[in-house]
Amino acid sequence: MIIPVALALLLSYLVGSVPFGFITGRLLGVDVRRHGSGNIGATNVLRVVGPAAAVPVLLLDASKGIAAVYLGRALAPGLDPAWAGTLAGMAAIAGHNWSVFLGFKGGKGVATSAGVAMVLIPWSVVVGLIVFLATILITRYVSLGSLLAAAATAVYVLAVAAPLPFKVFGVAGAVFITVRHRSNIKRLLAGQEARLGQRAGPKS
Repeated sequence: MIIPVALALLLSYLVGSVPFGFITGRLLGVDVRRHGSGNIGATNVLRVVGPAAAVPVLLLDASKGIAAVYLGRALAPGLDPAWAGTLAGMAAIAGHNWSVFLGFKGGKGVATSAGVAMVLIPWSVVVGLIVFLATILITRYVSLGSLLAAAATAVYVLAVAAPLPFKVFGVAGAVFITVRHRSNIKRLLAGQEARLGQRAGPKS
């Protein structure tokens, strides 16, 4: 049991570690880590390169979370599928946030977390998306939308009759996202956070 679970977590972490934002930027001659917020996620790719690159990055980052859940269930059949999918999904999120291919640096885990949630608790994605879009519509702050969506998702999962592993994921995912947005929170409080639509220059 231990070896299959360990293998599932390791492979899920490696899947999550693939830095699609960084790779996409490099293919276009840009190191997104040196521009805008320095993040490799779709939002910074959008600001640095544009929507034609950001949309594929968003979808690919989400696909890492989806793939990890199924990978965990397939490679650890002796483990409760709910726990197998949850742990593998969280390993992929950790890989995205702290990628072995980028010196254990990476993104903020929003899209990858959404991918995991799409498989585990689909309705939570609907709740999170509504909050995310409403926040952006009102404030044009993607980071604030991500933070509030993560919080709303956690509240939803805790409120409904979901298995314990899914509740653990909802809370842990929200904590992961909040921790990774510490710099954004500081900029939001200081009124210095970039709004959606602003182009990014070289990172200062």
